[in-house]
Amino acid sequence: MESLFDTINVRDLLSAQDLSDPTSPLSAPDLRLLIQRLESQSLQIRSQVQSYLVSHRDDFARLFSLCNDAVSQTCKVSDDVTAILRLLSDRPIDAEVREVVAEMKAKREELRVKRELLGLVGTVVALNERLESMREALRSGRFEFAAQGLKELKVALRVGDEDDREPLVYGLLRKEWTQCFEEIQEVLVKFMEKAVRFDGGLNRVEVKYHLEDENGNGIQLQTVLEAMDVVGILEYGLAKVVDMMIKYVITPFVNHGQPLSFLEELNQESAVLKIVPSPDKLSFKCYFVSKYLIFNLQFEYLDGEFLYSGILLFIKFIYRSICFQKSSWMLCFGRLTWPRISELIISSFLSKVVPTDASKLPDFQKIIKCTSEFETALKELMYISVSDDKDNRLSNFAENVEVHFAFKKKTEILAKARNLLLECDFSIPQEYTRDGSIWKNDETSVQSSSHVVDLLFLSERFLVSKAAKQLMELVHQTLQESRKEVNSKPELWRQILESKGGSSRSKNVTMDVESYDHIKKDKIHTDCMYTRRY
Repeated sequence: MESLFDTINVRDLLSAQDLSDPTSPLSAPDLRLLIQRLESQSLQIRSQVQSYLVSHRDDFARLFSLCNDAVSQTCKVSDDVTAILRLLSDRPIDAEVREVVAEMKAKREELRVKRELLGLVGTVVALNERLESMREALRSGRFEFAAQGLKELKVALRVGDEDDREPLVYGLLRKEWTQCFEEIQEVLVKFMEKAVRFDGGLNRVEVKYHLEDENGNGIQLQTVLEAMDVVGILEYGLAKVVDMMIKYVITPFVNHGQPLSFLEELNQESAVLKIVPSPDKLSFKCYFVSKYLIFNLQFEYLDGEFLYSGILLFIKFIYRSICFQKSSWMLCFGRLTWPRISELIISSFLSKVVPTDASKLPDFQKIIKCTSEFETALKELMYISVSDDKDNRLSNFAENVEVHFAFKKKTEILAKARNLLLECDFSIPQEYTRDGSIWKNDETSVQSSSHVVDLLFLSERFLVSKAAKQLMELVHQTLQESRKEVNSKPELWRQILESKGGSSRSKNVTMDVESYDHIKKDKIHTDCMYTRRY
């Protein structure tokens, strides 16, 4: 069969001599020869095709059978399509299908909404049961369980994160949660008031570890603190305790005229901190009495050791007896008390021991050292933050002693200058005037008098009052002391120099406000020129 598909070249059917000139026309014999050969070739091809068909008869039979089946299937499909089209044209089934589909969607949406409502109802019921269980736990004294449940419900009810689109029932549940929160807060605060009390008659602080409610249910102080911490009211619960400690313990200890000391008594049921007068002989005691552990810390007050040791003992008492050595509670107590305690120490101790003489500034280094050690001990007790430099209030104040000294010195200088000016002694003795006896008898003595001064850039000499002379002597003395003592401290030098200008400004203000009405202009003219040009 391959020969059937080969290309037949007509020139191959001609004789060789007829091909010498491709452009010459064929003769009649050549054409007859060509026709004969083509007929022979056609017969040969027909014979081959017939032989091939006979040899592959079964294959062609199967092929024709498949074609017949395909045609039959096509006719059947065509009949089915025609029947469907006829059916659709007879009845509008597409509309019915569309209605069924829409109804199915509506039913499905309704089912989804009902499921969501059912889930919401279940959630509301569960939340309400949780609230009731917390109230029951609160009545039975299980405060830790109630506090934990209150914390979890705060997240579930999104307290503080209300949304206007949420169901109204959530608002009602939040109201119930708030009432429960206020109840547990009130109960826990009352327990704290019972646990930590100050006895004014015995001058002591007593901490009870075991407490009881109105129903006789027992609870530990540590459990009360844990419940307040979980609910988030620890600072609120400790606020009254802090106020009491500051008012009755720290303030008397820092401000008391007679030195005081602390006695600490510890046992399993309670802890007591006594405030007792300190004896004249300073000592340190640590001894056991029965089941009580008693400390008595007494040091010299002037360098801060006694003051810092007493406050440190108080902080340790809080650390062991109230905060139960828990760092987060201790830091909370520190945030509430340290700003007030540090301000009290600064105003009652550090600011008062700032030297008034520059030569005594090196002696203040011992106080700086004690202050730094005191704050380091507070950090070890986790009373103040280790990383926050703002808590180093005492060290920051003590290390800037030069600035405080300069401010104190400036205040002292301005006070002296003001006292001089308030006396308003701007008069010149009569004997030094032109009508006086000294002027008439001996003009040279007038020229050498202390009331006679030279002014810069002026050739004349002037008579000034005693107040003006004393004021300028004070300024001159201040400059000499500053240059002699603190020349190596620029900040101290700048602060004290400001006091010089302040004294001159105070003269102008004092004269204008207080003295102008009864001092004539001609009497103070030379004094003003003198203080301005000196």
